Amino acid sequence: MAAAPALKHWRTTLERVEKFVSPLYFTDCNLRGRLFGDSCPVAELSSFLTPERLPYQEAVQQDFRPAQVGDSFGPTWWTCWFRVELTIPEAWVGQEVHLRWESDGEGLVWRDGEPVQGLTKEGEKTSYILTDKLGEKDPRSLTLYVEVACNGLLGAGKGSMIAAPDPEKMFQVSRAELAVFHRDVYKLLVDLELLLGIAKGLGEDNQRSFQALYTANQMVNVCDPAQPETFPVAQALASKFFGQRWGESQHTIHAMGHCHIDTAWLWPFKETVRKCARSWVTVVQLMEQNPEFIFACSQAQQLEWVRSHYPGLHARLQEFACRGQFVPVGGTWVEMDGNLPSGESMVRQFLQGQNFFRQEFGKMCSEFWLPDTFGYSAQLPQIMRSCGIKRFLTQKLSWNLVNSFPHHTFFWEGLDGSQVLAHFPPGDSYGMQGSVEEVLKTVAKNRDKGRTNHSAFLFGFGDGGGGPTQTMVDRLKRLCNTDGLPRVQLSSPERLFSALEGHSGQLCTWVGELFLELHNGTYTTHAQIKKGNRECERILHDVELLSSLALARSTQFLYPAALLQDLWRLLLLNQFHDVVTGSCIQLVAEEAMCHYEDIRSHGNTLLSAAAAALCAGEPGPEGLLIVNTLPWKRTEVLALPRPGGAHCLGGPQTSRSLCPVATADHSSPRVALDWDPHMEQGLPSTPPTSNIWGDQSHSVIKKPVLGQAGTLAVGTEGGVRGSAWFLLQISPNSRLSQEVVLDVGCPYVRFHTEVHWHEAHKFLKVEFPARVRSPQATYEVQFGHLQRPTHYNTSWDWARFEVWAHRWMDLSEHGFGLALLNDCKYGASVRGNVLSLSLLRAPKSPDATVDMGRHEFTYALMPHKGSFQDAGVIPAAYSLNFPLLALPAPGPAPAAAWSAFSVSSPAVVLETVKQAETSPQGRTLLLRLYEAHGSHSDCWLHTSLPVQEAVLCDLLERRDPTGPLLLRDNRLKLTFAPFQVQSLLLLLQPPPN
Repeated sequence: MAAAPALKHWRTTLERVEKFVSPLYFTDCNLRGRLFGDSCPVAELSSFLTPERLPYQEAVQQDFRPAQVGDSFGPTWWTCWFRVELTIPEAWVGQEVHLRWESDGEGLVWRDGEPVQGLTKEGEKTSYILTDKLGEKDPRSLTLYVEVACNGLLGAGKGSMIAAPDPEKMFQVSRAELAVFHRDVYKLLVDLELLLGIAKGLGEDNQRSFQALYTANQMVNVCDPAQPETFPVAQALASKFFGQRWGESQHTIHAMGHCHIDTAWLWPFKETVRKCARSWVTVVQLMEQNPEFIFACSQAQQLEWVRSHYPGLHARLQEFACRGQFVPVGGTWVEMDGNLPSGESMVRQFLQGQNFFRQEFGKMCSEFWLPDTFGYSAQLPQIMRSCGIKRFLTQKLSWNLVNSFPHHTFFWEGLDGSQVLAHFPPGDSYGMQGSVEEVLKTVAKNRDKGRTNHSAFLFGFGDGGGGPTQTMVDRLKRLCNTDGLPRVQLSSPERLFSALEGHSGQLCTWVGELFLELHNGTYTTHAQIKKGNRECERILHDVELLSSLALARSTQFLYPAALLQDLWRLLLLNQFHDVVTGSCIQLVAEEAMCHYEDIRSHGNTLLSAAAAALCAGEPGPEGLLIVNTLPWKRTEVLALPRPGGAHCLGGPQTSRSLCPVATADHSSPRVALDWDPHMEQGLPSTPPTSNIWGDQSHSVIKKPVLGQAGTLAVGTEGGVRGSAWFLLQISPNSRLSQEVVLDVGCPYVRFHTEVHWHEAHKFLKVEFPARVRSPQATYEVQFGHLQRPTHYNTSWDWARFEVWAHRWMDLSEHGFGLALLNDCKYGASVRGNVLSLSLLRAPKSPDATVDMGRHEFTYALMPHKGSFQDAGVIPAAYSLNFPLLALPAPGPAPAAAWSAFSVSSPAVVLETVKQAETSPQGRTLLLRLYEAHGSHSDCWLHTSLPVQEAVLCDLLERRDPTGPLLLRDNRLKLTFAPFQVQSLLLLLQPPPN
C-alpha cells in the first residue's frame, strides 16, 4: 500500500517533525529517545575536594573517598576530583560506548595521565567516547579521572550571569554512567534538524522550504525508531535532498572553529588556564576525527599557559599547527582593550604576541583577531601594518546601541592613512553553532552584497570557552553545497581573506576610529585599575630608559631584559579587555592590583640599579640623581629630601608666563544617577540598577554637588608654589578634599584630589564650562589625537555622549583654548562649551565593591593662546604624567647635567628608549618616535651616546632593507608624515678595553 501524501498544511507538518526529534516531549517513543541505548552505572565513584587547582600528578595521590551521583560539593572556585572506575559489559562488543557525565561544574577528563576531553553541560559536551567500536580484545575495565571546577562556563553569578559570584554555591554531578551510543540515530537527528531549519528559515512562500519539509515528513513516515533497519531508507531521502546543488553565484561561507575565552572576566585568571585545557583538548579530538576541520586560536598568553601547565597538549597543538588545522591568529599577547592601553603598550602586545607565535608555531600571524572588545583606536591600522598584519577581524560593533555600522567588509584607514582589510562576520557573532538560521542570517545581514561574495562564520561556544562540538561540524559538512542555501566551506582565515582580497576593488573605506556605541562606563569603572595601568606604563618606560642609558655608559651593567619581559607581560595581561576596563569580578580586580604591585616593586628596584650604574665612578659624597625622562627641557618644582627627613622646594631656573585663568568659569564636581541597561537588550532596569559597562543615562540625569565647601585653607604661599585646600561633602557617605596648586613656570593649575567614595549607582564627574566655542574638541589617543563633535546633530554624534581619551583633551577656538589634563583618567566628554572628566562610578555588578573607598588622582586645567600644538599642551600632559625622577644614588651623582637625546621639532615625541629585542653583545638600542601635531615634519634627532650605526625598523624591530641612515655629528635627520610612528635601531660602539 502506498503511503498517504502529506497534508498541505505547513505548520501541522512542521510540528509533526519537531515532535519526532524533540528532546523534551515523546522521548519514550520518538527518535531522540533512541540516541542512547543500553546503559549501566559506573563501577565505582570516589572524590577528593580541594580549594586549590592542583596538577594531575599531585591530585591523584590524594585521599579519595566514596561518592555517588547527586552528592553536593563546593563551594565556588574549589575543585572536586573524581576517580571513575569503569567496567564495560561483554554484551556491548561491536558497539560505540560513551561515558555520560553531566554536572553543573566544568569538567576535564584525564586518561593515562593526559587530559583528553572537556565535559561541560552548558557547552553541550556531556559524553566522552570510550571506544567507537568495542573490540573482542579491548580491555573491559579502566580508570578515568574527572577534574570538576566549581564554576559554570560563565562563572557563578548569584541569580544572573553578570551578578557578583555566589561564594557559597554548591555543585553536583547529576549523571555518571556508561551507555551505548547509536551513531545512525545521531546522523538522522542532524539531518532532520537541518531540514527543519531550512523549512523555517526560508519560510512558507519558498519552494525549497516545502521541499525540505516534505523530505523531513517522508523520513518520519519511513523511519520507525524501534526498528533500526528502517534508518537507511530515511538517510537516503536526506542525502538526496542535500545532494542537490546550486549555481556558482552562491555566497560562500567560510566556517572556522572558534573558542573565544576571556582571559579573566566572571572567573579568575587561574581558572582560565583550565578553561583553555578543557576547550582545546576537545578541539584536538575534533581535528583528529575531521581532517578538514580548522580551528582559529588567538591570545599568546593562553597558549603560554598551556605550554607551562599542559606540555603534552601543547605538543599536540604544535603538531596540528604543522598540519594547518590549528591556526594561531591575532598576533597579540591577549585580546586587549582597543581604547585604554597606550600606544607603546599596543606595540608590545604585538611584539610579545608575534614573537611567541613565531617561536612556538614557526610563523607569525597575518591577521589581527579582536572579536570582543569595547572599541578600536584609530592608530591600530598603522600599528598592525608595522607588525606585519594587513587583515583585521572583529564583530563587536554589531552591538552598537544606536547606529548600525554600514559595512561588513571594508578597508579601515587609520590616523596616519594606513589601511587594513577589515571583515565583520555578518552573522554578528563569534559563537555560532552551525544552524541553518545562522547560515541564512550570515547572507541576509551582509551589508556588502554585490561587493564581495564571501563571509566568515565562527562556530563554537565562547566567552567562557567550550568551543566547537562534533554536531556543529557535522551540520556544516552537510550544508556544504545544498540548493537553496549559501555554499558552506570548512575554511581558514587565510582562505577567507585571500578570497576577500581577490574581490576588494569595490570595497568602501572607513576612516578613523571604530567607536563602539555601548559600554561607555568601562572608560571609568575600577579607577584603581586604570591608575595602576597608567602608573605601570610610566614605570616600565622609565626603567627601560634608565637601563638603556646605564647600558650605554657602563661596561658592567647588565640590561634586565628577562625581568622586563616578565613585567611587560604582566601589564599586557592586565590590559585584557575585561580587566583594564574594570568589567570583571572582584577576585579578578584584586589579582590585577597584585600584578600592578609586582610591577611597581620590581620597577623601583630596577630604577635604583640603573641609577647606581649611572652614578658609578663619580667623585664626591652620595647624592641625588635627577632624571628628565622626556625629550624636551622642563621647568618643574621638586620636593627634594634634605637631612633630618624634611623637604624643601627646589625652584626652577626659568619660567614661562601663564595665560589668564579667568576663561574657565568654575570647576563643578557633579554626581549623576547611573541607570545602566541590561547588557544585551539596552533597556532600563527596574528598579534602577547599574553594571560596570554603563550607558548614556548619566549624560541626561545630572545633579550638581550642592554641599557647602569647607573652610578654604592656604596650603603653600610665596616662593615658587602657591596652593589652597578645601573639603567638599559630596553626600552623607562620601567626601572630596582638593588642593589647587600653581607653580612658577608651570602652564597649568593642578587639582590634587582625594575622594572617599561610598555610593550606589552614582557617577562622579568634574566639569569646566569654558568661554570657548567650537564644533569639535580634540582628544589624545595612542600616538596622536583626533577630533570628535561637541554637538548632537546626528545620531552618530549623540551616541558619543561619553568618549575615551588618554592624558589630555582640548577645546579651542581661533587664538585661544582650554585643555584638561589628567594623570589616570580615561572617560571624558565635551558638549557645547563644557569639558567633562569622569572620575568615579558605583555600579553593583558583577563586582558590588567597584570604586568603593579612598582614591587619589590629579587633573589640571591649562588655558592657552593659539593652538594646543603651539601652546605646548602635549608636553604639558606628558610632564603631568612623567614627573622628574629624583633617585637616591648609592654613590655620588654626576657632577654636571648631560642629555642623552633631544629632538629638534616640537611636533615629534621620543616615546621609547629600550634595548632591542635582538641585540648583538646587548649593545643595540631601540628608539620609538612619533609625529604628534598632525603635520608633515622634518626632525633632527641628536644623541650624546656613542652610536656606531643607525637603521630604521618596523615595530617588530626588523631592519629596513634600505640600510643604515646617515649619521653626522651624532645627528640623524628623520622625516615624518602626520601621526607617523617610526622606530630606530642604534648600534652602540663597543666599550673600550
